[in-house]
Amino acid sequence: MNTNKRFSLEVLFTSLTLLALVFGSTLYSSPARAQIKPQPPRPSPLQADNLSPDLREKVDLAKGVKVGDSKGKEGEEVVRVILQLKDGPRAQAGDLLNSDGIQVKDHLNNLNAKVIELPVNAVEKLAASGQVKYLSLDRSVEMLGHVERASGAELMRQQTGNSSLTGTGIGIAVMDSGVFRDHKSFLDANDVNRIVVSRDFTNNSSNLDRDYYGHGTHVAGLLAGGTKNISTSYRGIAPNAKIINLRVLDSQGRGAVSRLLLALDWVLANRATYNIRVVNMSLGTMAVDSYRNDPLCQAVRHLVNAGIVVVAAAGNNGKNSAGEKAYGHIHSPGNEPSAITVGATNTAGTDPRGDDTIASYSSRGPTRSYWTDPTGIKHYDNLIKPDLVAPGNQLVAAQAEDNEIIEDHPQLDAASTNDEEKDMMRLSGTSMATPVVAGTVALMLQANPNLTPNMVKAILMYTSQPIAGFNMFEQGAGQVNVEGAIRLAKLVRRDLNNNTLLGASMLTTTTPPTPQTTIAGHTFPWAQGVIAGYTYAMGTELITKYQRIYNTGILLSDGVMLSDGILLGDVTMMSSGILLGDTILTSNGILLGDGSPFLSCGILLGDGVLLGDGILLGDGILLGDGILLGDGILLGDVISQSHGAMVFGEPGNCADCE
Repeated sequence: MNTNKRFSLEVLFTSLTLLALVFGSTLYSSPARAQIKPQPPRPSPLQADNLSPDLREKVDLAKGVKVGDSKGKEGEEVVRVILQLKDGPRAQAGDLLNSDGIQVKDHLNNLNAKVIELPVNAVEKLAASGQVKYLSLDRSVEMLGHVERASGAELMRQQTGNSSLTGTGIGIAVMDSGVFRDHKSFLDANDVNRIVVSRDFTNNSSNLDRDYYGHGTHVAGLLAGGTKNISTSYRGIAPNAKIINLRVLDSQGRGAVSRLLLALDWVLANRATYNIRVVNMSLGTMAVDSYRNDPLCQAVRHLVNAGIVVVAAAGNNGKNSAGEKAYGHIHSPGNEPSAITVGATNTAGTDPRGDDTIASYSSRGPTRSYWTDPTGIKHYDNLIKPDLVAPGNQLVAAQAEDNEIIEDHPQLDAASTNDEEKDMMRLSGTSMATPVVAGTVALMLQANPNLTPNMVKAILMYTSQPIAGFNMFEQGAGQVNVEGAIRLAKLVRRDLNNNTLLGASMLTTTTPPTPQTTIAGHTFPWAQGVIAGYTYAMGTELITKYQRIYNTGILLSDGVMLSDGILLGDVTMMSSGILLGDTILTSNGILLGDGSPFLSCGILLGDGVLLGDGILLGDGILLGDGILLGDGILLGDVISQSHGAMVFGEPGNCADCE
């Protein structure tokens, strides 16, 4: 254990108490928790500008010169925005929305939000009404573009008692370009189609049984493709799960935040009907607003608090145009802390995992979404993301009939059978890695239906494989390990709930599972830790004792208190046997907390301001036009990029993905 890079809560509490006695510090200790005397608080995000930065830019520009192609009265620009209302009686919004040329386009009743259009010159008046939590532009959204064996799913199903773990009964919502219903991959053993419902949220009345772009069908195949008249080589992770087909992207793979919000709102309303336990989001948009304000992130939080696991792609912006590593480009909703954010690995086309690397295109953290306080200072989220990674390179899965991707890039056709109901295609991207994790979640929930989203996330990270030579901003806790995740999930007690006491036994056995897995002859240790916001936590008590951070309605990072760059553990949320890290590490391929220092966790608390000289980020790589960390190292500032949609799967380049 690398004790110079992480510390025990008990040792930390003792050390801080001694410092207080010797130096007259304001620190003090109590039996329940260690605290720091509060410093003058930073402004709350609730006190901040309630307009997104890109909408604020339009408002400020409109005060001078009229801009835009869409005009309202007297040449005013009209904008489409997402209106998040403050909590309270929804009827109060009636008068608010019947003035100043406001038009309500969609109601997001389960999210307490609406999609509206209004003249840009009326935006500030609406924002100042006292009923508006946040206003943001309706941004565009796009897709993020041997898996069973390499992931450990095949090994898991070969073990005693696991042959029936195929996702049976679990509903998975696939939010994408649609799913080609007639593909044989989606039949069960009795020739019954597992696509149990299809809905369109793109305002397109075209055939819901078609996928005109092709991305969603491929994602669904990786997630839940079966083997009815199909080679077992192309089986998905959860081959008997129910598929809820929610089309949010059009025939060109494009959509809008408002369309995605409508689909998420529908999931909240219909989750019980279809037993929707998992949502797969192999798509995203630029992460501009802090997760505290971003409407997509807020919607994801609603779902997670309702017990639904949301799995989101990290994005495909891990390198710049010169092919150099780029940091700080995690996309929304992957910047939401309650989501499971997935990056991509390159398995080099082999089943053993000893040669696996992080795909060069996979987006790296930290998250650079932000909020602006009343003085104009930006406060960056700076969370460690992704949470974990999964195979995402050159993956073969179901191909939709006459889809746009294959028409434009015929070289991606794979395993052609002259039967469009059996054809396969090959794609790469974090879009492809995401359903590998979402399928794993479905298997975990079939094995143990009482797991909370936070338990699922913690188990996935705890059992993952750290990949040597890559840091936490690149891989989170490590690469998904289906075998380990199922083995641990089956041991977790079924009677745990939000009233379970901190430190209660978490497993049905007193003997923890052996923390290693062997896949295709390669044995690797589990990470044995979890990512928690700005830091990571280690210790066997994460799985042997119940931690209150596994409750619904909170975050895994809620057990970490932060003050002046010092990381403390809140022992009302985590037991005192948990270790917290103080350094972002480049892994040596053993435990999550082992490796060489990459960046101090304290830097992540700096809000993106000048942090001091002598601080190096990685190997001296320039990360983009953003925030100076010292010695000329720059941390990418996503707001300096285009506010348009980001492509999360690169179909034109997939044959050359590295």
